[in-house]
Amino acid sequence: MKSLLRPTHSYRLNGRLWLETDDGRFLGIGRLELLEHIAALGSISKAAQAMGMSYKRAWDLVSSMNAQATTPLVSTQTGGSKGGGAVVTAAGQAAIVEFQALQARFQEFMARETNRLHE
Repeated sequence: MKSLLRPTHSYRLNGRLWLETDDGRFLGIGRLELLEHIAALGSISKAAQAMGMSYKRAWDLVSSMNAQATTPLVSTQTGGSKGGGAVVTAAGQAAIVEFQALQARFQEFMARETNRLHE
């Protein structure tokens, strides 16, 4: 590969990581960010707004994650006197931690492979 690279350019590997099933994407950076926003804001609607996405899109992503997991990652409560809300479950918190660790290992891999391009 190195013989193909111009010495006057700085090359680096770039990529995104996601976990998927036959039913589609389960977790990726965007879904992780959505879970983090829901955890911080207590609302799918507020999380969607913070990310600049529609409520329907956020709801569809949450529904997809919940359907693909053995236990829901997000639990919702419909409105009432105190209003509705959403909470990231213990399984959702574990998914956040595990995917962040997976993402860190992926970035380390990309950095190692980028260094190999320059050896």
